[in-house]
Amino acid sequence: MRPQLCESGSSLCQNPTKVQLVTLYAALTLATIGLGASRFTLATMGANQFDKPKDQGVFFNWFYFVNFGSAVISSIVIVYVEDSISWRLGFGLCVAANFVALVFFLVGNRFYRPDKPQGSPFTGLARVIVATFHKRNVKLSSKSGDYYLGNDNKNKIMAAMPTESFRFLNRAAQKTEGDIKSDGSVAKPWRLCTIQQVEDLKTLMRIFPIWSTTIFLSTPIAIQATMVVLQALAMDRHLGPKFKIPAGSFLVVVQLSNCITLALMDRFIFPAWRKLTGKSLTPLQRVGIGHGFIVLSMAIAALVETKRLKIAHNQHLQEQNGAIVPMLGFWLFPQLVVQGIGDAFHFPGQITLYYQDFPVSLKGTATALVSTIIGVAFYVSTALVDLIRNVTDWLPDDINHGRLDNLYWTLAVIGMINLGYFLVCASFYKYQNVDKQVQLVDGETSQSD
Repeated sequence: MRPQLCESGSSLCQNPTKVQLVTLYAALTLATIGLGASRFTLATMGANQFDKPKDQGVFFNWFYFVNFGSAVISSIVIVYVEDSISWRLGFGLCVAANFVALVFFLVGNRFYRPDKPQGSPFTGLARVIVATFHKRNVKLSSKSGDYYLGNDNKNKIMAAMPTESFRFLNRAAQKTEGDIKSDGSVAKPWRLCTIQQVEDLKTLMRIFPIWSTTIFLSTPIAIQATMVVLQALAMDRHLGPKFKIPAGSFLVVVQLSNCITLALMDRFIFPAWRKLTGKSLTPLQRVGIGHGFIVLSMAIAALVETKRLKIAHNQHLQEQNGAIVPMLGFWLFPQLVVQGIGDAFHFPGQITLYYQDFPVSLKGTATALVSTIIGVAFYVSTALVDLIRNVTDWLPDDINHGRLDNLYWTLAVIGMINLGYFLVCASFYKYQNVDKQVQLVDGETSQSD
């Protein structure tokens, strides 16, 4: 399954066979499925172990701290092993780490508070859309008795009337002739939904604009993750006379900055903010602060790249004089540190907002939205880079002959526009559960003071 070795510059190299390529992509697909199925499912499962919103918020902070902390270790140790020793050993260490993690997970199984599977919530959402379409000509009623609560006890806590927002969806829960059988059961499940199911869909619709802003928030992060490696390859990466920092390890600065910021936020920044203002930072405020830091990171990246290009353009003169002095790779640190601070604000802020404001049936979906954002952002970043390469000369094969700084400035401008869009969406958004939970946290704080 191993392709034949190919020496650099040789004209006798053979391409990998189709079987070898299929095996490679199958392995990557399995790794992707495993990561997608575990990382953010663990976030929901972990938060479900706690009853108080305050404890759930603390868990999300430390969940991301551990995630980024482990990324620091992998970016240093695994990248160094693969770069300097063996790719086989690097992948072997990853297999061993995942095996140990699985053993720990299974050993702790008897201590977990399990959730019973109750089917896909998306079926109920689809039923609301179908039922609304079928009843599009039905006149909305103002009587609570005309709406279907359901015949199970857990739906009795719902309000007797659906909310006024997105009123056209209320038709899905409005009872019409032939919807209810004589025994009280629903005759056609795709023609009548409960008020809870209608409100669940409304919650998704309310939060979708907020969710869409974070796609364009994560896109610059995805682009910078690639471009920083290319910049580092063109810079002086020596740490002392013998050791050279691998270009792929520069991103560890983001994770380190993230971990430090998360720890400071949980232990010092948030408690100090509550003492000064008497209120806690809301999830939307945290996401907004993260937006600002990401825009600032792009602006710093543009300035650094402008300076690097200036030095690179003068390098041919330095070569003639026998004194080549490329720009130090440490100049990339400020933009990466600022990005890490922004990530520490907006990622936990997003997952807290989704988890606490989504209905119970969509808790798992709520935390998975963050991984969806990351995935979509990487696709958008690829499309954006391809577009820029096709319409400009900013990104040639040799970045020393391009204008990567213009790309960073473009991302900064897009980030500012997106920040404005976020502020508009946030001003119209009304929390479903977070306000009550913030008041509870503040009440507990004041009592403890």
